[in-house]
Amino acid sequence: MLYAAKSAACLVLASLAVGDIRSRRLPTRAVLLVACLYGIDAAVAGVSIASLAEHLGAAAIGFALFALLFRFGWMGGGDVKLAAAVFLWAGPAYAWPVFFIVSCGGLVLGLTALIMGLVHRHATQSAPAPTQPASSCSVPYGVPLAFGGIAAIWLPVLNSL
Repeated sequence: MLYAAKSAACLVLASLAVGDIRSRRLPTRAVLLVACLYGIDAAVAGVSIASLAEHLGAAAIGFALFALLFRFGWMGGGDVKLAAAVFLWAGPAYAWPVFFIVSCGGLVLGLTALIMGLVHRHATQSAPAPTQPASSCSVPYGVPLAFGGIAAIWLPVLNSL
């Protein structure tokens, strides 16, 4: 029973990643479910109020950081909400490792999208077609956030072994 909420959260995160790749959307209900599963996991594990407050603080900081990125148009609104849920699971103890995982994953994903766009442009260069502005390209940042979330869920378990 102890790992049921963790496993369920991982399944929801995986479905969010797949959905973000397919539709560039992160449903609010699914993101909220990830956060609620943390609450269930914390209740089952008997987490103290102080620890819960620390995790809520990490979620608030993650939300604020990603909201700033949203403000500049570099991130979608669903990504901001998912970041808050991911950092809720991470808490202050795992916020930096999770941030590193998410950042590296985003970098790889962004570079891959850039390279694929260049290859596609080069392959279709002879055909007359209107060019797509860079601002209309999107990167499914929910994917690295989901990987970071899975890491946030299981890193404490791995460290306790």
